[in-house]
Amino acid sequence: MKKSPSERIKELGLQFPPAPKPLGVYKPILVVDNHLYVSGQGTVNFDGSLMKGRAGDDLDKDQAKIAARQVGLTMLSTIMTHFGNLDKIKRVVKVLGMVNCTPDFGQHPYVINGFSELMVEVFGEENGVGVRSAVGMMLPDNIPVEIEAMFELHG
Repeated sequence: MKKSPSERIKELGLQFPPAPKPLGVYKPILVVDNHLYVSGQGTVNFDGSLMKGRAGDDLDKDQAKIAARQVGLTMLSTIMTHFGNLDKIKRVVKVLGMVNCTPDFGQHPYVINGFSELMVEVFGEENGVGVRSAVGMMLPDNIPVEIEAMFELHG
């Protein structure tokens, strides 16, 4: 029998940062039909502060990948806080990963794998992988990674 996301989280011993409060005029999550949309999430540390840094400058690709995993933990925290049980989620549908980086940094997909690998750990090999984009840009407050995502809910 397949394990639920909440069972996997317990097994993995995952800890979550606090869900960030919106810093503008938007909803952290929105449910439309059987889809859960999550606004862009940043790199929130376990104490509520923000990770800072820029890939290719003061962060290498592995440090940026760790930051992307932290965004995944932040996103799961946001979902649990504003939506409830992760077991209501059927699968990851779409991920947009944005990496704060120098113009010559080209490892955006590698960095965003930090997020995607966490989703596989939580939702399983089949349901944890959706379609994805990974791009480089400047991000607010010099955070290293921001990710938004869409999930399908169980009918």
